[in-house]
Amino acid sequence: MQTLGLDSGVFIRSMATRGNLGGLARTTVDAVSILDAAGYGKIIIETVGVGQDEVEVVKAADISVVVLVPGMGDDIQAIKAGIMEIGDIFVINKADREGVNATEKELEALLSLATHEDSWHPAIVKTVATEGKGIQELAEAIESYRSFHLQTKSADGRRRAIARWRILELLRERLISQTLESDSASEKLDRLAGEVASRQRDPYSAVEEILGQESEV
Repeated sequence: MQTLGLDSGVFIRSMATRGNLGGLARTTVDAVSILDAAGYGKIIIETVGVGQDEVEVVKAADISVVVLVPGMGDDIQAIKAGIMEIGDIFVINKADREGVNATEKELEALLSLATHEDSWHPAIVKTVATEGKGIQELAEAIESYRSFHLQTKSADGRRRAIARWRILELLRERLISQTLESDSASEKLDRLAGEVASRQRDPYSAVEEILGQESEV
């Protein structure tokens, strides 16, 4: 990464999630928009790793590439996380290890059960990153999916979904900020939290009380 960062055509920025669920930082989508406006033709987003909740990248990228490693239990993790539906291309890295064929067969079986909304059939690419093997095949698979997107115009629907998600995220943040901006609201929240903690009331009625106050204002 340090070597790539010296290339004048490459910009790398590390962004911690700062506790944000989904595997991406809250401002990642904004950063991508800025880089897009700056003229960068290819923008790669790397998540902190995919578990059961870290699938927000599908809302931020035109193409989702899922990287697995043979012999590390990633095939089971893929089932648990439900990433079979969001992966557009699957990469089995460290393909020089034992168990790569078993992982490939497992993926093929799982993909035969999963369906994409745009009828795309995800490709499986085997790579050895340290030796540069399979990188050209991966690039071709990405370009193939890009061409498929342009032909089916499914990219427009995906970008509208991303825009809708971003608007809802910002709306949620703004509403919470407006609700808690006054000192009295903060005091009420502390009081309600104490009542919920002592089981004098449930959190749902606490929320209703807060929202009821906002509607009166």
